[in-house]
Amino acid sequence: MTAFVLALLAGALVGLALGSLGAGGSILTVPALIYLLGFSPAEATTASLIIVIVTSLTALTAHARAGAVRWRAGLLFAAAGLLPAAAAGLLSAQIPATVLTLAFAVLAVLAGLRMLRRRTPPANRTVSAPRAVGAGAVLGAVTGFLGVGGGFLAVPALVAALAVPMSAAVGTSLLVIIANALVALAAHACTEVSLDWALIMPFIATAVLGAWDGKRLSAKVPPVTLQRVFGGLLLTVATAMAAGTLL
Repeated sequence: MTAFVLALLAGALVGLALGSLGAGGSILTVPALIYLLGFSPAEATTASLIIVIVTSLTALTAHARAGAVRWRAGLLFAAAGLLPAAAAGLLSAQIPATVLTLAFAVLAVLAGLRMLRRRTPPANRTVSAPRAVGAGAVLGAVTGFLGVGGGFLAVPALVAALAVPMSAAVGTSLLVIIANALVALAAHACTEVSLDWALIMPFIATAVLGAWDGKRLSAKVPPVTLQRVFGGLLLTVATAMAAGTLL
């Protein structure tokens, strides 16, 4: 199977995850770029941010049309992560590739476990400003350092800290992801990394299409089922990454 076809297939999977869950897709992008398309960890981190921004914009548009985005809450949450995203983006360029890969594998395990565990949001939620700032800062740092959107952190944080209803948490998380990824990409632009656009563009194309399909899929398939499928996939990817790095 050629690299071009692999880019198309991986992009479709990433788009489906982002469109349906607002999470999981971006954390699949980096390993796909490294192990399927031959990118270095540094190249994959930068390329992932580009892919995440474009795909998340598509998914955000679909959720916004359905009225499922809380713009004010999302922007407030994102603001707390902008500086950490920029700082972490600059720092990641100084980290050895092996360390970045292992850190990413750990993050993928955490994301997979969170998706596999079904959580019921509390009925009476109150807005917690300190918790929102802290969660936003952590999310920004993760986005800048590893090139992922961090939707698996953003969705529960928006529900718990800013009292965003679950029906709007996915769409709102996409707004947060885009803001952090834009800042992180600006930081990565200062580093010398070459990108293979012949593979990135088809990846983006099918990811965008997948994001629209993912939004429609979320209306037909129970969220718990989707979470478990992508959670299991993330754990498999994380195991493969860790084994490939350590062995």
